[in-house]
Amino acid sequence: MPRDKSEVETSLLKKGFKPTHAGSDHNWFVYTDTAGKKAIGARTKTSHGRGFDLDDYLLGQMARQVSLTKKQFLDLVDCPLSREEYEKLLKAAGKL
Repeated sequence: MPRDKSEVETSLLKKGFKPTHAGSDHNWFVYTDTAGKKAIGARTKTSHGRGFDLDDYLLGQMARQVSLTKKQFLDLVDCPLSREEYEKLLKAAGKL
């Protein structure tokens, strides 16, 4: 099910992703844990622009980029998956 781009970006920021690559052709987000350490392989991007949805394909790609399944990524965006739980998944995968 498609999701509003601005809502996904807002959720990522609330869950510990930091904006990066200012001036780039995309909005980049890199996960930084509560201690300030960047996670390996936990970054994603969205296109510039307003007022459009991210389709299922793009949501799946974003999930892969942050080392989650699509379902886990949607849970991260929709809040059932907390920041602490996400960090546990990253640590278990050796990404943090």
